[in-house]
Amino acid sequence: MESVFDLFGIDKKLAQLAEKAEQECGEMFREIERTAEYNGAKVLRAFIDNRVSEGCLKGTTGYGYGDLGRDTADKVFAQAFGGEDAIVRHTFVNGTHALSTALFGVLRTGDTMLSCTGRPYDTLEEVIGIRGERGSGSLADFGVKYIQADLVDDREPDLEKIAQLAGGAKVAYIQRSRGYSLRPSLTVDTIGRIAGAAKAANPDIIVMVDNCYGEFVEEREPLAVGADLIIGSLIKNPGGGIASTGGYICGRTDLVEKCADRLTCVGMGKEVGCTLNMSREMLLGFFLAPQTVASALKTSVFACRFFEKLGFRTLPESGEKRTDIIASILLENEENLVAFCQGIQKGSPVDSYVTPEAWDMPGYESKVIMAAGAFTMGASIELSADAPIREPFAAWLQGGLTYASGKAGIVTAAQEMYSRGLITV
Repeated sequence: MESVFDLFGIDKKLAQLAEKAEQECGEMFREIERTAEYNGAKVLRAFIDNRVSEGCLKGTTGYGYGDLGRDTADKVFAQAFGGEDAIVRHTFVNGTHALSTALFGVLRTGDTMLSCTGRPYDTLEEVIGIRGERGSGSLADFGVKYIQADLVDDREPDLEKIAQLAGGAKVAYIQRSRGYSLRPSLTVDTIGRIAGAAKAANPDIIVMVDNCYGEFVEEREPLAVGADLIIGSLIKNPGGGIASTGGYICGRTDLVEKCADRLTCVGMGKEVGCTLNMSREMLLGFFLAPQTVASALKTSVFACRFFEKLGFRTLPESGEKRTDIIASILLENEENLVAFCQGIQKGSPVDSYVTPEAWDMPGYESKVIMAAGAFTMGASIELSADAPIREPFAAWLQGGLTYASGKAGIVTAAQEMYSRGLITV
């Protein structure tokens, strides 16, 4: 009988190594499935409690007054994430837009933003005003100050420094995921310790968490451990591979209202904004999200174990606890990195025949190569790999709508490297 690997022309030695790697992931897989079952039940409970009906799946036009689907989705997200309120909209163009809306929503001239996890993700630097031209409308242009507490040894939050700087800050900003860095992503417990340190020094500080890539990876979300706002993208974890655009902001009612006023306009906030035909896919995607996240996590664990066996270092290591869906595979040089990303593309369901090349992407300082044969452009809950062309030539891998397709994509990437003589087995 023909094997899965035969369908993709995988060398027998690579196929045998992949099978062994998969067997060694068994216990991690079982833990991921247990978490997905709990989170799936939590989401189902939120759907039931908030009386999701067929009418919620219909859209509105124009002003969107009395949009049942929009208002119910806000309640469902809030309950599942442990918040008082939420704003879930297809009009958030990406995670950075949702984060920018939240920052501009709660910060005012003279306020200070404290980044508790060092320098933030590349695309947020121009929003803050620590990179780019002055006068473009950044937070700095509006008189918002920025300070940061660097990580200890580029790994752990500096709780003492955070407490020292929090006293004069309005917002304590936490980036859960690693972004284009090699530091560990933060567990919910670690986020709780950061929030505790900041609030001990300043009880009024607003703890804001960039929750991108982290939703449903653990049983708790950051709002359970002291965060006041969490923000994310629907084309990552909580959209479940179904939502074709959008984002969310969830947390304290008063803060969510300020963010809604920023997104629409003061005095209208959450009361306006038609959903067109987007409510069904946002609700369906959220319902599927826990299982979709589990597929992405299993793909990540397998990828790390497989490439460890091929001699590469991975972050996190295959046996480490996950707190987001991202894994970094340190591929040592540009040639390996490009071959890996081009192999991921070859194993994708959409645009598999396309060869990705590095280019100057908006918002990034270095050239970036992106492999993403996805049904939704830029959806990193689908299998994708991207990297800036710079040291340490690490590929940031994420996603996998199903584990079977994710595994096939990973092995196809290895085959591409093997065919070019870049790895041996």
